[in-house]
Amino acid sequence: MPPSQSAPVILGNEPGSFPHGVLAERHPAIVRQVRDAFPYGPAQHRALDALLESCADGRVEQLPAGAHDAGRWASWGLGEYAGRSWFDVPWLWSESYFYRLLLDAVGYFGPGPWQGIDPFRPFKLAELQAPGTDEELAALDGLADLSDDEQALALLHGSLWGNRADLGFRLSAGGTGTGGETPPLVADDSAALWSLLPPSASSGTGTLCLIADNAGRELVPDLLLVAHLLRRGRIGRAVLHIKPYPYYVSDATTADVVDALRRLTGATGTAAAYGRTLWDAMADGRLTVGAHPFSAGPLPFADLPGDLRAEFAGAAVTIVKGDLNYRRLVGDRRWAPTTPFAEVTAHFPGPVGALRTLKSEVVTGLDAATEAALTAAEGQRWRVGGTHALIQVRR
Repeated sequence: MPPSQSAPVILGNEPGSFPHGVLAERHPAIVRQVRDAFPYGPAQHRALDALLESCADGRVEQLPAGAHDAGRWASWGLGEYAGRSWFDVPWLWSESYFYRLLLDAVGYFGPGPWQGIDPFRPFKLAELQAPGTDEELAALDGLADLSDDEQALALLHGSLWGNRADLGFRLSAGGTGTGGETPPLVADDSAALWSLLPPSASSGTGTLCLIADNAGRELVPDLLLVAHLLRRGRIGRAVLHIKPYPYYVSDATTADVVDALRRLTGATGTAAAYGRTLWDAMADGRLTVGAHPFSAGPLPFADLPGDLRAEFAGAAVTIVKGDLNYRRLVGDRRWAPTTPFAEVTAHFPGPVGALRTLKSEVVTGLDAATEAALTAAEGQRWRVGGTHALIQVRR
């Protein structure tokens, strides 16, 4: 049986399940957080109240008449899902459409005075300016005495574990995040990743595509990793794929990239040097930013449009960051955790790697002993708690 037919698509209609909790609890909490973060007027308050009511017991509604992206969403399945319960359509789709409606409720797409105002910006800036960020940037100075390989590994793990800085996840979990020692990775293909990024400056002419996830304290270590790879000649250029508009609370947009670069260039020591490397790379084209509409869409990467397929096919490797992008990469289905990663990513047009902390139920590519040990120790909590991570690669 083909992989795409071997596991059911995840819905949110099972009470007590993680997806059901996201739709029934996390989304209403996010609406309230956004409402309290800005001095919105009566029109925005009415629209947010209507979205709250819809989240609780409503059905998927059509976009407002004249919406600029109505045709795009029609091609993404809105005609099929409109009128159905939020809980009875694919979870990946319902999550994405929720954020599209939230932006409409606050007037993001305008016209009007709230056009283009990111409703999640206060949360992102607070994350970026937190004291812990200063500590993390200062710690970079300690890498100077390490070998190039050791520095690269440290920055790779910084990018990986930075994925815990997910504001949507933390708002619903009490905002405390996780701490203490990081556990062993549940899968570690880092050697395969380095084989795709040769250390020799003479061969470092390939392109790294990095499909980013969160802004703030996750985006900063992503950028640091890119800076290191550019400086060491392991890549010739990098393309950072971010979202075309605010999405999933903390997902990175162009404005968030600028904020992160300013945070780095305004720091001291090694952090500032990396920031200048990135700033210069943006100026000369070695680092570019992509914000394709598909990046904020509700479909898996198996449905990549032709222009993105061509770009990723030509990259030395595409690194997919974070939980949502992982779900889109492998398909948001109830895979057995031992389903081979290479099998469910065979559709991807070039070499691909995933850096992800586990914050939803989807996981593939584990060996049976690892799954058994995790389940014996934690039940199913290991899948969603953000305390375990993986590095997976398909060459």
